[in-house]
Amino acid sequence: MESAAPQPVGRGRLRLGTAIGALLVLLGSYVVASTAPADAAPGINAIRVAEFPADCTYSHRLPDDPIVLPGLPGASHMHSFFGSTVTNAHTTLPDLVGSATTCNPRVDVSSYWVPTLYRDNVPVEPSIATFYYLGEGVRPDVVAQTQPFPLGLRLVAGNARAAGPGDSIARWSCLHAGHVPPSKNFVNCPAGTMLESYLDFPQCWNGRDLDSPDHKSHLAYPVNQACPASHPVHVPKLRQVLRYPVNGDPSRLRLASGPGYTMHGDFFNAWPVEELARRVRDCIRPVIKCGHDGRPL
Repeated sequence: MESAAPQPVGRGRLRLGTAIGALLVLLGSYVVASTAPADAAPGINAIRVAEFPADCTYSHRLPDDPIVLPGLPGASHMHSFFGSTVTNAHTTLPDLVGSATTCNPRVDVSSYWVPTLYRDNVPVEPSIATFYYLGEGVRPDVVAQTQPFPLGLRLVAGNARAAGPGDSIARWSCLHAGHVPPSKNFVNCPAGTMLESYLDFPQCWNGRDLDSPDHKSHLAYPVNQACPASHPVHVPKLRQVLRYPVNGDPSRLRLASGPGYTMHGDFFNAWPVEELARRVRDCIRPVIKCGHDGRPL
C-alpha cells in the first residue's frame, strides 16, 4: 500500500507566514481604527463649555470716556484702560484697528475700561483682567445661532450712577475665599486673598445699531433663556473679571465713580472680523472651551 506523498516543507511555511501576515494586518487595522478618530475628529475630547478668553493687562489711566463723553478729554471720572494702548477721549474705530494691545491674544485690539479703584485714595490696578466671551444663559438652540459682535460696537454695562445696591448688577467677591458671600458692594477679603469684580454685559443685539443714546439699549439681557423679539440677535456674553491685589477693610476702598455698586464697564469692539467669527464658529456655537488662540483646549 502506497503512503501519501509528504507536503513540501516550503509550502507549509509559506501558508503559515501568510496567515501570520494577515493577522498582523488585521491587528494593525484595529489599532489604526481605534486611534484615528482622536486625530480625525478635532474636539472629540473637548471641554464642553462655550468660551474663549482675552487676558488684557492694565494699559493706562485717563479721565476720558470715548463712548459716553467722546471728544471731551478730562470730562470723565478716572478710568483704567485695558487692551488697546491708544484709547483716549478722541478714539475712533480706525485708531483701535491700527493700535498695539495689552491683550493675549494680540489680535484683540479692542478697548475695555472701568472706573479706577482707589485704596486710601491711591489708585490700585488689577493684577489680572480677563474678558470671557461665553455662550450661556440661553437655550442651546440660541447658543447654536450666536453671531459675532459687529465691528465697531460700543457698549456700557453696569450703572455708574447707582444710588444703592438695588440699582446695580456688579458683583464683588474674594479669590480663594468662597466662604465670603458675594455682594454688590465691596467685601472684606481675608489676608492672602484678592478682591474680585464680576460684571456681565448684555448678549442680545437689536441687529442694527453700533451704539445708542444711553450706550446700552441697543443690547438687552435674555428673557426666559432667549433673546427678546426687540433684540433678536444673540451675541457672546462678555464677562469682565478683575482681580485686585487688595484685601481687608472695605471702607478704605472707593471707585472713581463712587461705592462698589457703581462698578461698570465699557467695551469698544475692534476684533478682526475673521478672528472673532472663527472663535464664535469653533468655540461658542459647538460649546467648546477654547484658549487664547481660539483653539479647543
